[in-house]
Amino acid sequence: MLRGSAKLGTTDFMIDFRTSRPVRPRRSALSVPAINRRALEKARELDCDVVIFDLEDSVALEKKAEARDNLRRFFAKGPLAGRECVIRINALTSAFAEDDMAVVLACVPDAVLLPKVNEPEDIQTACDLLNEAGAPDSLRLWAMVETPRAVLNAAAIAEYGRTPDTRFDGFVIGLNDLRKDTGVPALPGRTYLVAWMMQVILAARAYGLDVLDSVCNDFKDLPAFEQECEQGRQMGFDGKMLIHPAQIRGANRAFGISPEALSEAQAVIAAFADPATAGVNVINVEGRMIERLHLEQAERLMQKLRLIQGETP
Repeated sequence: MLRGSAKLGTTDFMIDFRTSRPVRPRRSALSVPAINRRALEKARELDCDVVIFDLEDSVALEKKAEARDNLRRFFAKGPLAGRECVIRINALTSAFAEDDMAVVLACVPDAVLLPKVNEPEDIQTACDLLNEAGAPDSLRLWAMVETPRAVLNAAAIAEYGRTPDTRFDGFVIGLNDLRKDTGVPALPGRTYLVAWMMQVILAARAYGLDVLDSVCNDFKDLPAFEQECEQGRQMGFDGKMLIHPAQIRGANRAFGISPEALSEAQAVIAAFADPATAGVNVINVEGRMIERLHLEQAERLMQKLRLIQGETP
């Protein structure tokens, strides 16, 4: 897998040259209401990989303008060191979208999170707005998958998003709205939602995109939250959207790198580094047949580890 390194602001990341997308650790993506000035300032001290500054659901209609002003003042103080900054705007069809985009252009976060994405054209509309305004190429787009239409169109959205100049980096699943629209109850284990979630993961993986798991609403029940994180990790999510700082540690642990995974990756890399394996595509490592695709996975894991540890790629 062809990769290189780069730096955006104070955030190191890798570039996958097959897709031209940034590769960053996105274990924990904390949503912070832009209306809450205290929470905004506290975000500078937290150990999450991503901060999502929310102008949408967590901000009352009459507070939207104040929330936008809060973000302008916050970003004027400088970027968050080592964290990816994302602004979730209101839906492009809403009366707030134009003013929200003006804030995005003034603050220049790492990405814009688009809510209520239903079809590929939603990505194109947002991309056109950014391009016409002269936004830098580093300003990316993320999409919330939170409606039945979005789930049904996930593959089409992902495929469209990988075309040149669309800025698209990945999905965030929003189960609260999906439950509301489908009538599926909030059961333990998310039993009747798993098939839809896996459909979105498959679409993301087919086109080289990241995908983040939905929020867990009960931030006080940390054992239940950790079980949901483990389920999300096993399903293949890159990380999880969070609603409270208390959830950061559990998400970082679940979507991080376990000692067992690290040890296995090191063994695979060492095995293929042996001159005796030069030109060999399949080798025996501790009784298991390992292919070069496993080497690529091991190298990606080590790159992720370096980024988590704050090392320059």
